Parts: sequence; C-alpha cells; structure tokens
Amino acid sequence: MDLRQVEYVLAAIDTGSFTGAAADVGVAQPSLSEGIRRLEAELGVRLFDRVGRTVQLTDAGRAFEGPARRLLRERSVLLEAVGAVRTVVTGTLDVVALPTLAVDPLAALVGRFRTAYAGVVVRIAEPDDAGALEAMVADGRSELGLTEIPPRRDDFVTIPLARQEIVAVCPPGTPLPAPGRLPVARLAGMPLITTPPGTSTRDLLDRALAAATVAPVIAVETAQREPIAPLVLGGAGTSFLPRAIADDLGAQGAVVARLVPALTRTIGLVHRGRPLTPTARAFVELARGRPSRAKLTP
Repeated sequence: MDLRQVEYVLAAIDTGSFTGAAADVGVAQPSLSEGIRRLEAELGVRLFDRVGRTVQLTDAGRAFEGPARRLLRERSVLLEAVGAVRTVVTGTLDVVALPTLAVDPLAALVGRFRTAYAGVVVRIAEPDDAGALEAMVADGRSELGLTEIPPRRDDFVTIPLARQEIVAVCPPGTPLPAPGRLPVARLAGMPLITTPPGTSTRDLLDRALAAATVAPVIAVETAQREPIAPLVLGGAGTSFLPRAIADDLGAQGAVVARLVPALTRTIGLVHRGRPLTPTARAFVELARGRPSRAKLTP
C-alpha cells in the first residue's frame, strides 16, 4: 500500500469527488483514479460507489477512513520528529474546539501561537457537541481538542487548563435582585435562549435548573451561536455564556449577572494516547503557560 494512495482516498472523501480530490492533492484526475483503483484491487473491496460526478463511501470505505487518517497522522509525527532534529518544523496544526471555547480561550491561544510560530498553519473545527469533538480527535481528523473535561472517553490524554465561569446575559434593562447577581431559582418563568440539549453549556444549565427544581421556559433554542448576542440585545430572552464573551455584550447594554450558585466548568486539551507532533507539543506547552521545548522556528 502506497501512502499516496491513502491520501487520494481521504481527499476524495473530503471533497466528494475524484475531480476535487485531484485538484486538492495536485495530481491529474486519471492518476488519482488509477491510484484508488489499484488500492481497491489490493484490498479486494470497493471503497467508493461512483454516482455521476460524485463518489459515496461504501461500508468498506467507511471502515477504511478512520485507520487511514490515523496512519497519515502517525506519518506526520514521524516526519516532524525528524524535522525537529534539524530545528525546522512547519506544517499544519488541526485543533477542534467547542464553539464557545473557540472564541475564548482558543482565539487568544492561536494568536500567541501564530506570533511565535508563523510557519505553522492552524486549522480550527467547531463541532456541535462534545461527542462530535471527541470523535474527530479519536479518528485523527484533529490532533488536539479543546473541550470540557473530563472527556467521555477514557483513552484520551487530558491536559487541564482553567476553570471557566458561565454567567447569565439578560436583555438591557432587566432588573436583578442584587447587583451583578442572579439566583438560579429566579430563572423560573424567565424566557431563556439556549443551545440544543446535548451541547456543553445546555447540559451545564439543565443540571443547575434541575438542582434548583426550576422548570425552564425555553423561548429560543438555536444551534448557531452567532444569533445569541442580537437575540439577547433585542429582548428575546436571557442566555448563558462564558464570562469573557458576556462582558463584551455587557459593554453593548446587556445585563450580565453571576449565577448563584455559580456555573463553572473545567476546560482543557485532549488528545489520543499517542506521541504528539512537535507542533502540537509546542501548542500544548504554550496553552499551559510553559516555554516550549519543541524545536520550532518561525
């Protein structure tokens, strides 16, 4: 099996066609098609069903995808480890983060990382929930995940980073029983703006409401984070956001209140129990506030 053939297959999966895959990996389409055909012949199975100009994975193709991504990730570890000896490491770092964490703290971390290592391209993915995030780390699509910890999987390496507070963000003019404070019990009857069940913030909120025996009044449920700010500022209801994001809305007129009891979660990085690439190690050390020992050069 030629690793280039594996790259062809993954490119076809990611682009949905042999034409797009050929453009993505920089080869002629006939060469890519022939490479995949030879690999299928070697494996004795079809990896794709050809549907017009597009391709769809067969059951064998779906079984092939995860190990193939891990294989290429391990090759990256090997090449970067050798490259580190030459003190020159560039390339790509794939990080997947819960959507609220992609704003804070990931944006600042990536900014600091890119300042230190301008030769590394950082690619960020934002799945809908922690389960999808862990799946992306497990199958090698992303090397690092930024999420609420502990993770659901017990085969991940976990690197705690910080304790994050989730606060209430209320429409302008909302009266509070005490300045900057809102008991969870007082949420009874208040219209709420939430993400769907199963998302990290919603799960945290649901546990707090259940503990206070509050039946929530869900006014707006949205899987998209972008509308939350205008919804709150427009008076649609109260939402729940990390403190740093909430303070930005406070500057625009929203009423920000710390919940009592406080809603907090521990956040951290997770990765598979395999050696990290030097690039990923450097990111982890930066996130932990330690000088990197990885031999990266901008």
